[in-house]
Amino acid sequence: MDNPKYREIFRTLRNEILAGKYDNAQHLPSENQLVRRFGASRSTMIRVMLELQKYGLVERRRGSGTYLSPMARNSTGCLGLIIPGHRNVEIFAPICAEIARVSREEGYTILFGDASSSDPMERVRQAQALAADYARRHVAGVFFEPIELCPDSRELSQEILSILNESHIPVVLLDRDIVSAESRSGYDLVGIGNIRAGRTLADHLISQGARDIRFFMPPHSAPTIFQRCEGVAASVSDAGLPWNREKICIALPEDVERVRRLFRKGKSPDALVCGNDRTAARLLQTLGVLGKRVPDDVMLCGFDDVACARLLSPPLTSMRQPCEEIAAVAVRTLLERIRTPSLPIREICLEAKLVPRDSTKCRASREL
Repeated sequence: MDNPKYREIFRTLRNEILAGKYDNAQHLPSENQLVRRFGASRSTMIRVMLELQKYGLVERRRGSGTYLSPMARNSTGCLGLIIPGHRNVEIFAPICAEIARVSREEGYTILFGDASSSDPMERVRQAQALAADYARRHVAGVFFEPIELCPDSRELSQEILSILNESHIPVVLLDRDIVSAESRSGYDLVGIGNIRAGRTLADHLISQGARDIRFFMPPHSAPTIFQRCEGVAASVSDAGLPWNREKICIALPEDVERVRRLFRKGKSPDALVCGNDRTAARLLQTLGVLGKRVPDDVMLCGFDDVACARLLSPPLTSMRQPCEEIAAVAVRTLLERIRTPSLPIREICLEAKLVPRDSTKCRASREL
């Protein structure tokens, strides 16, 4: 059974250590001193000190006392967020808010500067400046959403990571890696299983009667978008339906002429899967300009299940990201990396959930 007194003392000492209250060269107050300070039993204080040691904040030296660990000596008690897509990708707002909440519970303060300019290259410059600022502040760790939707995204993301690497700041990547879908970089990653999500969405479309499914994405899309496409392709192929490179359309969703070419006589798709909901929402407008009705002429769906998915007409079928779970796992992963830098590199993929809506209703369902 948990001891509320023990939890209170642990949180107090943890927060004091992370706030820099104790001198790095001196040992912490003795167990007897802490017993007197908190009015707790000796067994409770031993339990607290063992928990602080497990947490990676203190070292106990026999015959000498308890000292700050190297991690605690180097920590400012702050974690940084670098999220260039915060303004343009709606899922990052709840993820960042939950990261801040969970981090506070763990005794850390979150630093979050703006790197969300509408200009892609300005976003890169903002992200670089944030990384440099976090390095100067010696933050304990950083959550980083890699750069996308601009040329040389991988190299630009690596430049930002290099700034943090030079200051030995641990990093957890959110949503995607900086390398192609077939590779893995040297950083922990927390996101969803994008290939599985793509399969789930394609299976749903096939169950609704789709037989010519295409995948639509903007130029310079992130590796995760290609993974979603890979999942769609696998499901389509497993169902014995045609799939080839022509089924993948890489274009801006506002490009009316490029979208028009998708609907050549005799070769029109009956379902379009977009890399995310934002792309789907923009493509829906273009389809309207071309006189194509969703879902009567073509079914349409996306990924992420952001607010606009529910507000579109018709409401958009999507794959919902577990934002709160992503945030909680990301915080836990970063703190584990801070405490034990030698841990193997981890990729943690959580499950997305299918949310079917009217944009993919088959004709039989609509006629009921």
